[in-house]
Amino acid sequence: MTAPAAVLAHGGHGNEFHQESETSQATGSVQVDAETIKRLGIKVEPVTRKQLSVGIQTTGQIETLPNQKVEITSPVDGTVVELLVKPGDQVTKGQAVAVITSAELAQLQVESAQKRAEAEADRQQAQADLRLAQQNLQQQRQIATAEIEQAKIELRVSTEQYQRDQELVSAGALPRRQMLESQAHLAEARAEFAKASSRREVLAAEAALKRAQAAVEVAQSRLRLSNAGYQARLQQLGAIANNKGLVTVVAPIAGTVADREITLGESVKAAEKPLMTLLNDSKVFATANIYEKDLNQVKLGQAVSVKVATLRDRTFKGKISVIGSVVEETRVVPVKAELNNAGGLLKPGMFAELEVLTHRTPSAILTIPTSAVVDANGKKLVYIQNGNAFQSVEINLGQTSGDRVEVKSGLFEGDLVVTQRAFQLYAQSLRGDQPAKTGHEAPATVTQPQPSNSSLPGWVLPLGGAIAVSTFWAGTLWASRRTQPRPIPLEFSEKETPQPSLSYSGTSGKPEGDCR
Repeated sequence: MTAPAAVLAHGGHGNEFHQESETSQATGSVQVDAETIKRLGIKVEPVTRKQLSVGIQTTGQIETLPNQKVEITSPVDGTVVELLVKPGDQVTKGQAVAVITSAELAQLQVESAQKRAEAEADRQQAQADLRLAQQNLQQQRQIATAEIEQAKIELRVSTEQYQRDQELVSAGALPRRQMLESQAHLAEARAEFAKASSRREVLAAEAALKRAQAAVEVAQSRLRLSNAGYQARLQQLGAIANNKGLVTVVAPIAGTVADREITLGESVKAAEKPLMTLLNDSKVFATANIYEKDLNQVKLGQAVSVKVATLRDRTFKGKISVIGSVVEETRVVPVKAELNNAGGLLKPGMFAELEVLTHRTPSAILTIPTSAVVDANGKKLVYIQNGNAFQSVEINLGQTSGDRVEVKSGLFEGDLVVTQRAFQLYAQSLRGDQPAKTGHEAPATVTQPQPSNSSLPGWVLPLGGAIAVSTFWAGTLWASRRTQPRPIPLEFSEKETPQPSLSYSGTSGKPEGDCR
């Protein structure tokens, strides 16, 4: 025991960890100082009892919601003159993304301008005719009024003359022939009065005025419609165009420019090759298949937990929004859960692990975060903290729910379990078994002193940046906690100090035999 044996210290972390000797490596104990614990971000959490929400576990993938992936095409044949966004840009609904020059719209605009000019000329002519008709009607009314007055006078005079001649003829003072002449004049006066009262010229002028007014209205309507074809085409295209025949293409939805398939100056056809693809991934689907036998446990609105391989420390929550209506040949039914994806971390096509939460455990059970579990060659290990020492403990796991798992045995309530950097502790505990690397690590001499009544046996590695081996009794201390509800420190008297029985072979630095 007094002969020194060479032990090769691993140079991976310097002296971040202080690992126990080969004797206590069987217990997987690693000692770390407080400063290193803080620097490495080692976190612990007490073992607690909780009710777990458990359910059906399955696999699937992330998909885009319907109508949230849009391929933008050109509304017209033309040439791309401006590209206003690039892949990865965030756009809002209605934002301009490209500008296209269109020969069709330019031609429609020219035709519209020609029609407008012709309609304006017709309108001006119709308005001129209307003014003439109004003047003619006014004149005809004045003439008709004068003629009627004149006809009235003549009719009155002729009537009086005829009556007087009748009296004279009756008295024998006037020849009958003269009375007949007066009668003829009266008939002529009556005819003239009837003609003047009929106002035929006035009526004709009024009709001409109405025709002129109608012509003005037709001209104004043609003027309004001269631009209608152009505007109707723009509305049909759903685009914004200017007087140069340029069409501005806008985003139909808010999202991210996932792809841009055109280049500046490229000719495009209406509704053929996509200009670009927009993807709104603020919400996504996690799709999976549920076996027919489990379908009665799945309902719309049911909570779902989702994990993806690239974000193992994140659990995404969602609710079932679609349940397939047909059982497929493989006896499964497709189910879709809608997830919030405000940060854009979930990408369409990602492999996903889903858990449809169907019920809760009837009582609180011991649980730990899944991040605390280390898979060590088929065994499930966790590391428990006691001061600056971390001891590995093999555990038996039960059901899993989201980021927590049931512990059936191996832990007590209140144990401080490492939830972050547990795997690094496990890796450090294995390094004592690694062979030396030539040229990278220097052998350290370990001396084992004779036991005495005044000190505990132990080993010390006097190396800077190498693993320091802790005392043997730590393994005994950790072994004793398994029979207690909480870990408690133990003290040994001089007579009760456990004595190791070790032998070394060669220069391997590994002990033979057991600690008793």
